[in-house]
Amino acid sequence: MLLAGTSLAQSAEIKPCKVGKDAPAFGFWTWPANSTIKVYVISKDFEPSELSYLMKPLANWNGVVGATGSGVKFDYVGDTSAPLYCENCLTIMRGPVFDKVKRHATELRTFSARRDQIMTWAHIVVDPIITNPNALTNAIAHELGHNFGLVDCYSCKSKSTVMNQFKAVNVPNDMEGPTSCDIAQVKLAYRELAVRVRPSPVIAEIVDEGEEPVDDDTPVVVKKP
Repeated sequence: MLLAGTSLAQSAEIKPCKVGKDAPAFGFWTWPANSTIKVYVISKDFEPSELSYLMKPLANWNGVVGATGSGVKFDYVGDTSAPLYCENCLTIMRGPVFDKVKRHATELRTFSARRDQIMTWAHIVVDPIITNPNALTNAIAHELGHNFGLVDCYSCKSKSTVMNQFKAVNVPNDMEGPTSCDIAQVKLAYRELAVRVRPSPVIAEIVDEGEEPVDDDTPVVVKKP
């Protein structure tokens, strides 16, 4: 049986986890169940050598789709010259994030056509300040957690969840994909989703209390372009 906080579950049997201690809460925006998310990378924003570091967390989240019960898989389509706004499209790009608040260096921007928690499209924005390739992998793995509705957990034990905070910009946290506790929470999130779809989340009601992270932020809702 997997222990809470181990990386990438190989079994559906998961040790119970405690929210706020070793597991994140859930309730953010979420991709529709059993959907294939088309992933694009803005080619001019990343070096060719960085592509594999972007793909690794996508593969790791895909690897636990059966355990989470979400049915959500990421399909890397290729590069693009500009952000995309198509249904079930995710664009990975660079942009100014860190300079806005001097607190984080990545963010998830999302839009819901139905004005509920179901995402129509999303952008993962990585500030150019992140240059360490392993930190890039860790940041994408974390932002993908937001794609499944997971909330930041700054009070969680180190290595217990991919939704934990980063110590500093460009300092890897060695979290390349979901832990068993993350998998358990995504499974619960999609069980709830099968029963009811929440209205658009109100960040103030569901953000974890705790120290602000250095290079992360909660999802940002954007208006239809």
